[in-house]
Amino acid sequence: MSYGSNMARARLTCYLAGGRPPGARRQYPGARDRTLPREDRAVHLPGRLWFAGESTVWGGGIAFYDHDATGPTPARAYLITAAQLADLAAQEMHRSPAPGGPLEAALLAGIAGRHTAGPGRYETLVAVGRLDGLPMLTFTAPHGHADVAHSAPSAAYVAMIGAGLREAHGWSDAEVTAYLATVAPRDATA
Repeated sequence: MSYGSNMARARLTCYLAGGRPPGARRQYPGARDRTLPREDRAVHLPGRLWFAGESTVWGGGIAFYDHDATGPTPARAYLITAAQLADLAAQEMHRSPAPGGPLEAALLAGIAGRHTAGPGRYETLVAVGRLDGLPMLTFTAPHGHADVAHSAPSAAYVAMIGAGLREAHGWSDAEVTAYLATVAPRDATA
């Protein structure tokens, strides 16, 4: 389940097949299984998108998802394997994909609710529901949006998120701009 820049298929493809997304500062090695998603669908998640910290890939704030906050959050559900999701998360944490990590073990055991596999910014797995009988899972920070100071995302990052909203949800430029203004104000606050 993707709620940020990975809503853009080209961005997600860099995590699976390897590559550098437009506007990013980093080359990704790709997943152990480079098969592209068999299916994807626009969805809305409960909760909200927010930005904090400083991205070494994009500059500016990093997108996170708070399942417990008021939403909804537009997202894109991709049909990928548990190992691919673990590899994607590893790359988000600036690690190389490898078998047997704590995220992969948790995914293979099955997740209900929330599971923290480590202290990193994307090592908290959240089960956000089911789609066609399959679990919808995403990863985020271990804390909520009210627990840390917010920071504004970079223009390149916002552009990638906007591309994903247009692709997945068919939103117009005006709809993208209006939504992003509510979750990523230029002058972020706590």
